[in-house]
Amino acid sequence: MKQSIFTILSNRALTDCVYQMVMEGDTSSITAAGQFVNIRLEGMFLRRPISVCDYDEKRLTIVYKVVGKGTEAMSKMTPGAELDILTGLGNGYDLSLSGDRPVLLGGGVGVPPMYNLAKKLLCAGKKVCVILGFNTKSEIFYEDEFKKLGCDVTVTTVDGSYGTKGFVTTALEGMDYTYFYTCGPEPMLKAVYKASATSGQMSFEERMGCGFGACMGCSCKTLTGYKRICKDGPVMKKEEILWEN
Repeated sequence: MKQSIFTILSNRALTDCVYQMVMEGDTSSITAAGQFVNIRLEGMFLRRPISVCDYDEKRLTIVYKVVGKGTEAMSKMTPGAELDILTGLGNGYDLSLSGDRPVLLGGGVGVPPMYNLAKKLLCAGKKVCVILGFNTKSEIFYEDEFKKLGCDVTVTTVDGSYGTKGFVTTALEGMDYTYFYTCGPEPMLKAVYKASATSGQMSFEERMGCGFGACMGCSCKTLTGYKRICKDGPVMKKEEILWEN
């Protein structure tokens, strides 16, 4: 974990409520796809945890949804503004288990961490399939970005207004893949867990206090005991997940 000051380079709307922010700063502590950052916002007591969409040696890209006062304030920030950010949080995805044909499933704001993961898997010579799930056509983002990487992309919408009608599991059915990676709301993760034909890794979305394991506020029960989503996660293997009734 590292605390750094980042300068906003761009902050643009992708949909009515989803934004992409590109910043410049020290990204040296970000080491794996699936990690997240924790952003300090003026007047807010708690930092805001946001997944890493992409990064390189000097730049950090996040994609976030406006859901409250914190993210609303972020959406109004302009280039040149500075943010105090904790980077290198969370464990990230393990790419060594992917096999030759991994499938990546992202639902809503669970889509962004799939982007850097796809880049890394493609660089490793894997054939990457991506399934992006949304409620309706107006919510879709990053379809073209994944296609430009060279991924085989399927988009699903619950109402059938674009792509395959249904959920990400609808597109997963009958697909030939060696391993899965996913991120999204818990109902989606549960559905993927039941529908998947292989092992895989799931990134959980959870409210957090500190973001680095000190407050124990995001603990969850697993088959191997209690784990902290922020420190021991947010990525967990399919085999260790214990779903609460």
